[in-house]
Amino acid sequence: MNTAQQAGYEAKAATRRATRSRPMAVLTRVGLACRGVLYALIGVVALQIGLGQGAGGEADKAGAITTLAGLPFGQALLWIMVAGFTALALWQASEALLGGGKALDRAESAARTVVYVLIVYTLWSVITSGEATSDDQKSQDITGKLLDLPGGPLIVGAVGLGLAALGVYWVHRGVTKGFREELDTGRMSPRAATAMDRLGVGGYVARGAIAGLAGIFVGYAAITHDADKAGGIDATLRQFAETPAGPWLLVVVALGVLLFAGYCFGEARWRRT
Repeated sequence: MNTAQQAGYEAKAATRRATRSRPMAVLTRVGLACRGVLYALIGVVALQIGLGQGAGGEADKAGAITTLAGLPFGQALLWIMVAGFTALALWQASEALLGGGKALDRAESAARTVVYVLIVYTLWSVITSGEATSDDQKSQDITGKLLDLPGGPLIVGAVGLGLAALGVYWVHRGVTKGFREELDTGRMSPRAATAMDRLGVGGYVARGAIAGLAGIFVGYAAITHDADKAGGIDATLRQFAETPAGPWLLVVVALGVLLFAGYCFGEARWRRT
């Protein structure tokens, strides 16, 4: 091993130690709990919309963060979330770049890194300016820019297919209880394991349904070359109420989102890090 290889190995080892240190482990678990808070708020707003009691709220991460900012000690809560999601981003980036897992697992970690970085950006926007762009608007803006590129519709169509595939993957992960591999089940009591199974199955199936429908929206935007057809979480959730099943399907999906929020809180305690 030459000097450059040795230096690279030592740098990787130092990075792994830093991301697995006790303080980072604590912050990572804080971040997982913060993720649960966001999903809980999204689920509550979606449930209100389904029951016809909250059509004006935004059922997405930006709306949830804005809601938190308006609470007593809201700014302090936002700073805690910045620290937590930054830790999550660093942890997942380390897994993507330095982890020794399967290629699919590393790709998933890379995707999570992007999501967590975007959440940190949204948190920072609310802290500094008091407002944040909705997920629907972000989705439409990004879709519009992609459509303007050479071969844009094909690129957007591929993104739509990717989202749909992600939805199928999440549903499969929930039904087969594949999420268990991320949990330290050895530390869980039988009651806790049963509760996490129920939360995970319902939560992942709901997430999969949302991702799948969002993928259809993006695919339709590619076909029509209309970025406004794309949408974020809020637009996707509202679309469930427009199906033949009516608002009750949105209520079911919203309850699934709340189940996933509960799973996130349990994950904050039992996740392998």
